[in-house]
Amino acid sequence: QVQLVESGGGLVPAGGSLRLSCAASGVTFSNYAMVWFRQAPGKERERVAYISSDGITTVYADSVNGRFTISRDNAKNTVSLQMNSLKPEETAVYYCAATQNGFTYNGWGQGTQVTVSS
Repeated sequence: QVQLVESGGGLVPAGGSLRLSCAASGVTFSNYAMVWFRQAPGKERERVAYISSDGITTVYADSVNGRFTISRDNAKNTVSLQMNSLKPEETAVYYCAATQNGFTYNGWGQGTQVTVSS
């Protein structure tokens, strides 16, 4: 049983910053890599950032590389996404997910809305 809860979304102006958090429970957190996704209406789900179970390896979508940072605290069972220099086209619902293999997902959060105004 993997339970994930996202928080930290909101309304920010273009160029602003926001930090999202995801809290996990019902899981041995250190066994899972964690991923942040986003999905906007009319667009396919996009993988934004990935972090390995030990926190050593991170991977970012080209569109966010250099502006977003994913991190985790295995002692607190949390993963975060720091988003800087946000753009209006990045308005979407952001989700966290847990994976043991990088391809299939064992749990999803409910999502948190991020709106970037022009």
